[in-house]
Amino acid sequence: MKNRHIVIMAGGIGTRFWPLSRDDKPKQFLDILNRGTTLIQDTYNRFKGLCPDDNILVVTSDEHKELVIEQLGIRPQNVLAEPERRNTAPCIAYAAFRIFNQDPDAVMVVTPADHHITDTEHFRDTIEESFSFAAENKILLTLGMKPDRPETGYGYIQANTKMEVQGYDNLMQVKTFTEKPDHDLARIFLESGDFYWNSGIFIWSARQIIEAFERYLPDIYATFEEYRNSFGTAKEDKIIGRVYSECSSISIDYGIMEKADNVYVKCVDFGWSDLGTWGSLSDHYEKDEHGNAGDISSVYSYGLKGSIVKLPGEKVAVIQGLEDYIVVDSGDVLLIVKRTEEQDIRKYIKDIRESKGERYL
Repeated sequence: MKNRHIVIMAGGIGTRFWPLSRDDKPKQFLDILNRGTTLIQDTYNRFKGLCPDDNILVVTSDEHKELVIEQLGIRPQNVLAEPERRNTAPCIAYAAFRIFNQDPDAVMVVTPADHHITDTEHFRDTIEESFSFAAENKILLTLGMKPDRPETGYGYIQANTKMEVQGYDNLMQVKTFTEKPDHDLARIFLESGDFYWNSGIFIWSARQIIEAFERYLPDIYATFEEYRNSFGTAKEDKIIGRVYSECSSISIDYGIMEKADNVYVKCVDFGWSDLGTWGSLSDHYEKDEHGNAGDISSVYSYGLKGSIVKLPGEKVAVIQGLEDYIVVDSGDVLLIVKRTEEQDIRKYIKDIRESKGERYL
């Protein structure tokens, strides 16, 4: 167990959950599900006991380092503060080089901070098995989620279902990756039976992912390799800004996973959701008799149907005549938008930034 490590990626800004998710406190630091814990706390707790506590790292933006320490109670040296956002590849390279310096035999899980999982026991069993497979083989492993609908908001992994790895359940080599498809293609994927949602959860040895960076993202590899001996030392904080300024912004999926020939997928179903949109939350809230979800006990509704409502504190709302809407009141911002058009939230943010600056973001 001493060679097991967990890396929680918590650098996102949660734009699609604006106005509740803000620059100073993105969605991973919010109790978005009304459970009494934040998303990053839920993620951290899911992994507790699967490796030593000191082997859990969190990668976040520099401005959120203290927030991570406050919410998780972990050591400051276990929080890797990114000086600027460079997507997931530099984030993972940073963690891998830090871990490898301290433990050349390390096996690591990389996970986003803001996923929701209902079957924790099944999830932990999956991680246990994945650790074993990654420790024994020179592979890159990802988790694929069994789809139950033709979802267009997720990427897909095609598994080679005719060549299951002996000794492991539902573990196969990857045939293809596909970015977010349109509805017709997503329906074909669902019907085929060999496509799975790309969860963005990865398991590999630190040595193996560093070798993959050297082969597929040599510029990022060379930058981190130059400063390898500084990671995990007092020099790290001084050089990481220089390192990131030289890194391209690229995802681990596009930069490595879609190119490598030793990628495997463990196909599972433990009640996973990436909670990517306001609309996705409706599946995790209790609903009233009219299909409304969220803070419904604080709403006096008249003809309100199929809507999601989030209110601050003890606020009471009267809502009449809305059907299939999202209503979010964050105190200084009120959002009222059709559920079918919530993808335009990014546009609204852009317009507000241009006219009001950063105050409401």
